[in-house]
Amino acid sequence: MNEPTALDVADRGFEPSRRAQSLIEALPYIERFRGAIVVVKFGGNAMVDPDLSRTFAEDIVLLRSVGLKPVVVHGGGPQIGEMLDKLGKETEFREGLRVTDAETLDVARMVLVGKVGRDIVGAINVHGAYAVGLSGEDGGLIRASARDPELGFVGNIESVNPNIVERLLAEELIPVISTIGSDAFGQAYNINADTVAGALAGALRAEKAVYLTDVPGLLADVDDPASLIAQSTVPELNALIDDGTIAGGMIPKVGACIHAVESGATAAHMLDGRVPHVLLLELFTDAGIGTKITLGVT
Repeated sequence: MNEPTALDVADRGFEPSRRAQSLIEALPYIERFRGAIVVVKFGGNAMVDPDLSRTFAEDIVLLRSVGLKPVVVHGGGPQIGEMLDKLGKETEFREGLRVTDAETLDVARMVLVGKVGRDIVGAINVHGAYAVGLSGEDGGLIRASARDPELGFVGNIESVNPNIVERLLAEELIPVISTIGSDAFGQAYNINADTVAGALAGALRAEKAVYLTDVPGLLADVDDPASLIAQSTVPELNALIDDGTIAGGMIPKVGACIHAVESGATAAHMLDGRVPHVLLLELFTDAGIGTKITLGVT
């Protein structure tokens, strides 16, 4: 087979100088973050779009390949809802949270641990035997308690014991974590994935807690993508919450970012998971993409 000519390469949109520059630009970031733990919350459109799921898996494997230590935390609300619909079980929400009785909890565990988690592990392991699936129940990872009796088995995090995750990372494996926790008596609870990612990033003293969302990042005006806030601090975010700039569904995501950096992570990032390879763009380019949140001066 003949080698492609320069013209053939150009016709395919391959620009050698630009791609070479991208690699050069990435080098200092690769060196800087070598050995660093990066907790990535995977959800939203990025999870249900097959192409985005594939590129996400590629990004996670690349992070590992250049010396970072990725940890994946995933949600699965749409998938749980779809399964409940198939079973003919009605779903009730209160303040955005799914009321979870014993039957719904069984479905959530089945979908998160047995389906969604396995799919992510499988997508990563196409590239090598790297990923290991586990839930917050495994190894006492997440100790939980009931959030509100009226919500049933929806949990709050009482504590995180990252020992099992640290052992997997020491073996150069990629933990893929389903957000089911348990209390001291073995009762399971379904826990918000944003919350788990923030708490785990803090417990692991992660360099980055990355949230893949369905928006470009934190917007000063939710109707104006150009109002992206590229960088912010905890005091600045608290002020934006107090004055109503941050409201509605963004409050829990921002709260998870705040908790991550307050409990030990160096930085938190809100990225648009609909953008292919968004992880690489944020971590390994000068301009970055999305919103970066740090502790700041209190």
